[in-house]
Formats: sequence, C-alpha cells, structure tokens
Amino acid sequence: NEGLVPVLLVHTQTGEIVGTNIDEYPIDSTNVDKVIAELSSQNDPIVIDFKNGVTNTLYFDDSPELKQLQYFPYIQFLVIGLFAMIGYLIFSTFRKAEQNKVWAGMAKETAHQLGTPLSSLIGWIQLLESQGVDGMITTEMQKDVDRLEKVTDRFSKIGSGSKLEDTDISATVRNVVAYLRPRISEKVMIEIDSEEGLVARHNSPLMEWVIENICKNAVDAMEAEGSLKIRVHRNPIWVYIDITDTGKGIPSNQLKTIFEPGFSTKTRGWGLGLSLVKRIVKEYHQGTVVVLESHVNVGTTFRISLPAS
Repeated sequence: NEGLVPVLLVHTQTGEIVGTNIDEYPIDSTNVDKVIAELSSQNDPIVIDFKNGVTNTLYFDDSPELKQLQYFPYIQFLVIGLFAMIGYLIFSTFRKAEQNKVWAGMAKETAHQLGTPLSSLIGWIQLLESQGVDGMITTEMQKDVDRLEKVTDRFSKIGSGSKLEDTDISATVRNVVAYLRPRISEKVMIEIDSEEGLVARHNSPLMEWVIENICKNAVDAMEAEGSLKIRVHRNPIWVYIDITDTGKGIPSNQLKTIFEPGFSTKTRGWGLGLSLVKRIVKEYHQGTVVVLESHVNVGTTFRISLPAS
C-alpha cells in the first residue's frame, strides 16, 4: 500500500526525484542523498528498467505497522513470562499454605499424642506420693513431667496459633538460661548482657523454645566447653537477641542451607530445629533470624530480630 510504505522514486541517470509519498519533511536536492542513504540502509533498492532505456531506482522503507510488528515477539515473550510468574506465585502460595497446614497438623497431633501419657504419668506420681514414696524421687519425676507439659504446650501453640504480648524479652532470655545452666556442662560459661525493661511483642514459651534451640546447638558446636554470650539490645524499630558461641563455626557453603528442613551436622536428629526456629520467628512473630557472622574454629553469632514495642 503506497500510503503506508514510505517510497522514493529517483531517475537513475539524472538523480531527479520522480515521485515520493514521504510527506514528513520536504525532499529536495539538498537532502535527497541523505534520504536515499537512510532508505538504502533499511532495504535494498529496486531498479526499474523501461523500454526506452530510462532507468528509475525505487527506495523504500518498512511501513510503520511492520516496524511495530518487530516488537511483537518481545511483547509476546513478556506476556508469557508475566503469566508464568503469576502462575509460579500462585503455585508457591498454595504450596506454602499446604506446608503450613502440614506443620500445624503435625504440631497439633504431637501435642495430642503427648497429652494422653502425660495425664497418666501425673496420676502415677500422685499415686506414688500417696503411698509414701521418697519425695525426692517424685519431685524429680514431676520436674520431667512439667518439662513434657511445656513441650506439649509449645507444640499446641504452633498448631493453633500463638498469642503475642508486649512483655520483657530480657525475662524470657533469663528463663532460658535458668533452665539450661543445670543441664549443660559446667565448662560452658553463659553470659547475659541485657538492658532491663526491653519490651518486645512475642510469645514467651515459643521464644524460649527458639533461644533454647540455638543455645543447645551452640553448646554442641563448642563440644561442651567454651563461652556463650547472649546480648539483648534495641533500636527504635527492632529488639535484637545476639547469641554468640566460641564453637567450631559454620562453613560458608552451609550458611544458606542451615535453616532448611533436614539440614543437620549431627548423626542423630531430623534437622528440623533451626527450620522450626525460623518458622516461629518469621511466621509467628514477623521477625527475622540470621547468622550475623561465623568463622570456622572461632565461633558463630545468631541474631534474632523482633519488632520493638
């Protein structure tokens, strides 16, 4: 269509312009060579021979519609990529929701399965006490039962959602340390560096579980000998809990995978500890937990960040 395709017809021998439909700007002897060069760079000119020996040369460009069509494959790929991305996001959302259901279901079932024998154990302890059994024995048994009840309560909170309260995070840390001290080697020194009255929105039983898990891993990394420092501090937005050990450190090639389910450097265990830690901090507390720094044969620092109150 001559109205769509820009053309310039030139007398080959004289260089005279025979005709053109380019009306964007006037074409004359002063700029015809430039226009010819531009059109020739787009398409090879067509030579037209007439019977009388006259020769004309037709120079032409692609139509605006054809030029626009050259971008169509890119637009097509962009649209396909956009739909693929949307599909992936939808799939990831459903997959994550399914994983959350599995986690919650496992937690509820674990709490339920532990609850039945616990009730029985409590009854047996009461029976032993009524029969005059040594009080030290029943006291130690009761401590273990209390511990199992605490674990059951934690699983129950994961399965049914947790209530967050604005409470003193330093007190939560001290509770963990008080529990750990008699249960770890005397060669492990635990130091708490915390300001008083640091309030963070958290669930104390679950956060105790998080801190306890990281501390136990630290004790294992130190092979029951070294120092463990827990520093609690804040800025206007976040409350930080830095847990530093003097253990063997984490190799750099493992830093990206330590929070993944199944990761473990131990011969025993399922490798769910740090994965559960991350889930509790991120999903339930809208916080973060990261390896702040780690050096092989020097030690590791984990940082838990919670929204400040």
